[in-house]
Amino acid sequence: MKTDSTGTGTAALLPRLGDWALLTAVLALGVLGFGPTFGWDPRFLVAGAGGILLGLGLAELSARFRWGFWATVGAAVGSYVLLGSAFAAPLEAIAGVVPSFASVRVLVLGVVFAWKDLLTIAPPVGLAAGMLVVPFLLALIGGLVSGLLAWRVRRPYWVLAPVVVVFTAGIALGTDEAPLPGIRGALLIALLMPWLAYRRELGRGAVETISLQSAAPAEEDTSRRSLRHAPGQPSAAARAARARRLGFGAAVLAAAMAASLGVSPLLTQGAERRVLRDVVEPPVDLFDYPSPLTDFRRYVKDEADTTLFTVEGLPKGQRIRLAALDAYDGVVYTVDPGSDGNFTRVGDARSDLAEGSGEGTSATLKITVGEYAGVWVPAGGKATGFKVSGDRAADLAAGLYYSEASGTALTVAQLQSGDTYEASVLFPEEPDDAQLSKYRFSSNQLPRIYNDPPVLGSKAADYVGDEERPVQRARRLQQILASEGFFSNGKEGETPSLPGHGSARMTRLLDADQMVGDDEQYAVAMALMARKLGIPARVVMGFYPNWDEVKDPSAPLEITGDDVHAWVEVEFETVGWVPFFPTPDEDNEPVPPQQQPKSTPKPQVLQPPPPPQEPAELPPDTNADAKEPEEQKDDFWAAFRYWLRIIALASLPLVVLLGPLLLVLLIKVRRRRLRRRTGTPSRRVGGAWKEVVSLATDLGSRPSGNATRREHAELLQRGFPAAADSTVLLAQRADAGIFGPGEPTEAEVQEYWKQVEEHLGRLAGSVGFWRRQRARYSPRSLLLDAQMRTRRRTPGRRVLPSVRVWKRTRKPDHFSEPSG
Repeated sequence: MKTDSTGTGTAALLPRLGDWALLTAVLALGVLGFGPTFGWDPRFLVAGAGGILLGLGLAELSARFRWGFWATVGAAVGSYVLLGSAFAAPLEAIAGVVPSFASVRVLVLGVVFAWKDLLTIAPPVGLAAGMLVVPFLLALIGGLVSGLLAWRVRRPYWVLAPVVVVFTAGIALGTDEAPLPGIRGALLIALLMPWLAYRRELGRGAVETISLQSAAPAEEDTSRRSLRHAPGQPSAAARAARARRLGFGAAVLAAAMAASLGVSPLLTQGAERRVLRDVVEPPVDLFDYPSPLTDFRRYVKDEADTTLFTVEGLPKGQRIRLAALDAYDGVVYTVDPGSDGNFTRVGDARSDLAEGSGEGTSATLKITVGEYAGVWVPAGGKATGFKVSGDRAADLAAGLYYSEASGTALTVAQLQSGDTYEASVLFPEEPDDAQLSKYRFSSNQLPRIYNDPPVLGSKAADYVGDEERPVQRARRLQQILASEGFFSNGKEGETPSLPGHGSARMTRLLDADQMVGDDEQYAVAMALMARKLGIPARVVMGFYPNWDEVKDPSAPLEITGDDVHAWVEVEFETVGWVPFFPTPDEDNEPVPPQQQPKSTPKPQVLQPPPPPQEPAELPPDTNADAKEPEEQKDDFWAAFRYWLRIIALASLPLVVLLGPLLLVLLIKVRRRRLRRRTGTPSRRVGGAWKEVVSLATDLGSRPSGNATRREHAELLQRGFPAAADSTVLLAQRADAGIFGPGEPTEAEVQEYWKQVEEHLGRLAGSVGFWRRQRARYSPRSLLLDAQMRTRRRTPGRRVLPSVRVWKRTRKPDHFSEPSG
């Protein structure tokens, strides 16, 4: 039955205003989940609030004027297109409010594409390109559906569906930062549960009032006796029962909130929060772009005097960062898209790309591209924002990606001559060895190294020796390469030095009598040796001038190919990535080999065969990437514990909400087992009849604790006419079994229980599905049992009327043949 939602009086107005306030509050809790995604820009709250109020307003009009399905959908679509520009596309709208062709285009396309863009753009996502469409549209649909279910459907529980969907979407489409999870969850439960209970009582009272007003006078007396009291005239017992229900509900609600707030921090401690953006692959494949390190020797030899780009604002002593490389396959060191440095879109390139917290030097780099061309974007330190300008600004910004973990930026549109942009960066302070001596290497996993030359392991072990201090292990690798190696770019007039950094080139570098190479070879050699020792290391390619030759560091600097460099970064706990420079000084050139005098040839003499030699002892395998079976087993159990925590956290709301229901169900199962198996045969017969009374109580009947079984049967006849005959018969058989001569046999007890179970099925089948489910988990019969036990234990209580009645009547002759 549908309730009247068009009343204009005060009695109808106040509940409707309460519905508006509550639905707005619970839907707003779900919209708050988008806070970290938008960097807590207040305009996402405006979009969410506008969508909620617009949806509830449409639901109000639909309920008041009884619109059909298509009329409601048409009104929602029209409102979205006409009013959505002010909330979801303010940057494209005229004066931020009036719809324009660009804002309507954003609204229409955002229905399909905004969801993907929201997950693939680095937070905060900004406001352009339809980012606000997601919270606005989600709030609009949530408000419309929840309002329709609240005001056009009799059962209020359906409102939970859209509210939970909005709340869950705010979590799934958000970031790994949980905004006030415990408080939001507790408020959601605290607001919804009392409102649902109030709406249920309101609907029940309306149904009972209509039923009493339409009954005849004689039937009205019968109904009043059955219901005990009319809804408008509650007795003291009815008020006490309602108070007990409210107290029980408040206790369950308080326990659920306390359990949620108390257990949630324990389950989330040390657990990584994973959302959809963690599993959605960014729309860029880094393997489509070659490693910038392959062009190192080209910059040095062919473009040494060519201006690649001009930078303004670079602090003295700092470096321009081009790319951090963490994957090696025996041919090239490149960027691995499967590592922690996955690239995400920057969005509308606002200045709040990432948090700039931390100690260091902040700077704004103004870069104008000269002859440089490629996808890798020169920046520096940790980028906190990009601002693209020029004729190709829209294309460059649309394809701009950034990896916060590696500090690397790229644009799929590729930089060209004439492009200009600004990069807001933070250059972290570089700690010295005394500070680094307090920390260990980071335990973060890097991509596995493939096809590395075997000589790396033995050389690394020789260089490090028995040094155990983490920072000194890395420092020895750097110092030996820088002091024992020689520098050469392979230019004309210099010692020959082959380009590249593949496995063969690394073997030639380390096996030679004199190590000869440049930044490319030495940086790769140190990184690979560090990885063989289990040290997290990567190669970084970038640019920086010879600061000793720069006259005015504040003036724009022209970066040429001669300024290209490569170095190594090692990750320490707490500190992060620290640079190491293993390349020898450029003036440390190799010494030419001494000319040896020619020897006089002598006649050849047949030499005896050499004696057999012992097999060479190979150096131990120090590959840090190979895992022993024990380590693999530990990884398995670590992953198992991680997913176990995730499942426990996800099921916590179900446990909190369904725990009381399951407890009631278990108590009822135990009660039936005791009634059937405990006590004398006559007591077990009485227990079977109590099962009938308990089910009737849970189904909504209100039996008196002082009534006889036959009086209970008469009451159940009126409440459940479909099972009237069997109810009276079971009451008579119960009286015969309890008060008849002798005890019933075991077969008679079992037969009576069988008939009772069949009768219970007929009672439950006479009502609807949802009423059966409420009865299954209702605690009303348990409270009635507790009340009866309290009365029996109270001293001075009078004998129950059922006992006095049977003392004045003749006992039946036999249990199986009850008298009329």
